[in-house]
Amino acid sequence: MNLRHHAFLALLFGLISLARAEISVPAFTAYTEPDFRGVEISKEKGVSGWKDAKQRVLWFGEIKTPGKLTAVLRVLGDEGRVLSLKVGDTSREATVTNGTASFGEFDIAKAGYVKFELTSKEGCKGIVDALVLDGHATQDAHFNLEPRRNASSVHLMYPTPKDEKIALFYNEVTAVEEPLYTFYMACGFSRGYFGMQINSESERRIIFSVWDAGNGTNAIDRSTVSKDDQTQLLAKGEGVEASVFGHEGTGGHSHLVYPWKTGQAQKFVVAVKPEGDHTTYSGYWFHPDKQSWMLIASFRAPKDGQYLRGLHSFSENFGGQNGHQQRKALYGPQWIANADGKWTELTTAKFSHDPTGKAHRLDRFMGVEAGKFFLSHGGFVEGFTKYGEPFTRPATNTPPDFKLP
Repeated sequence: MNLRHHAFLALLFGLISLARAEISVPAFTAYTEPDFRGVEISKEKGVSGWKDAKQRVLWFGEIKTPGKLTAVLRVLGDEGRVLSLKVGDTSREATVTNGTASFGEFDIAKAGYVKFELTSKEGCKGIVDALVLDGHATQDAHFNLEPRRNASSVHLMYPTPKDEKIALFYNEVTAVEEPLYTFYMACGFSRGYFGMQINSESERRIIFSVWDAGNGTNAIDRSTVSKDDQTQLLAKGEGVEASVFGHEGTGGHSHLVYPWKTGQAQKFVVAVKPEGDHTTYSGYWFHPDKQSWMLIASFRAPKDGQYLRGLHSFSENFGGQNGHQQRKALYGPQWIANADGKWTELTTAKFSHDPTGKAHRLDRFMGVEAGKFFLSHGGFVEGFTKYGEPFTRPATNTPPDFKLP
């Protein structure tokens, strides 16, 4: 056998290896429907406690190379159990034998996100460990292989005029999708955040929080923060609950339980008043029923004495059980007013995301829609925006016209 023949065989085996890139997708990365809390999913036990036959176990992956793939499920226990796997429009059954259920081959017709849907007529008494995929279609395929199942958090960063003394930050947020465990944050600044949250099927909130100073910004337990560093509540609106928080830095928290509506623009304003070495931050929200502005809360932030800075918005999925559901909201128009009352419209925003969005969850993007910025994350839908990419929306040229209480 000559050297040329050796080189040809090496190339051939290399191509075969590329075409067959086995991927083991852990069960702890899966989701369930119709009840995303209906099956136990954990890094320690994979998918377990599957008692309801109506539940479906789902994986999602981005296939970049159309073609064929084989699917095998690893299952601990429950020998003889018949399971069904649906990929695209094709469903195949398999029986758990010696710890595996082999579903055979599936044809992936086009590139894009693909759902792998596992069902059982009687649930599963064993522990689902992993979905193992192999074949040409797995080449360069992307799956989240980490136990964190939250969609990536995404942000809009607003450039502002240098050295501007920003006294007011106005923004509107219109929710387009409304999954549970979503925080659509309108007015973010260096010392806090202001927005709206979906906490449960029956409760929604308007939230305004301001961080402590010094070491408090990185602390977990507020009892470890000195009194000199602690933010103080000065006032709160009718029906507003106020408390302190930790585990994401520490500070003062306030919220109003209110059933804000998806599709309806919610209006927010943060006002500041620097005095010596501290600043008072006040959050105002326009009450849709009363058609008037109301104070959510005012906090005195020590070791500050500055105007608003670091303006941004974000969207967060703070519960990973339903991280497969899309979150989307429209943001804008955005306006700032300086200490002299002069309004400036912000029409540029840069996109950013949390560490999850760097490699694990790539279904996150922004854009301009209906004259406003939008943020989308989760859902395993097509769309991807590079970190730091800027977008410009059309100017409204109409400053806000209101009088705060």
